[in-house]
Amino acid sequence: MPDVVHTSRMRIDRVKGPVREMFLEGFDTPIRFGVHGGIKKFYGVEPDEDVPATLDYMVGAVGG
Repeated sequence: MPDVVHTSRMRIDRVKGPVREMFLEGFDTPIRFGVHGGIKKFYGVEPDEDVPATLDYMVGAVGG
């Protein structure tokens, strides 16, 4: 097995409802995620703000 190249270290804090902030080691600005559009409709929630969902970040990472 090859040597480990990178280990991600992070902390995720709940802001309110489905909104979360992830603090990734080495970066000063948190990454906000939660729900929007059809996702909030599916879960039956109405957050104070629409923010990208974790799924949006995953799709962007794969497609980017």
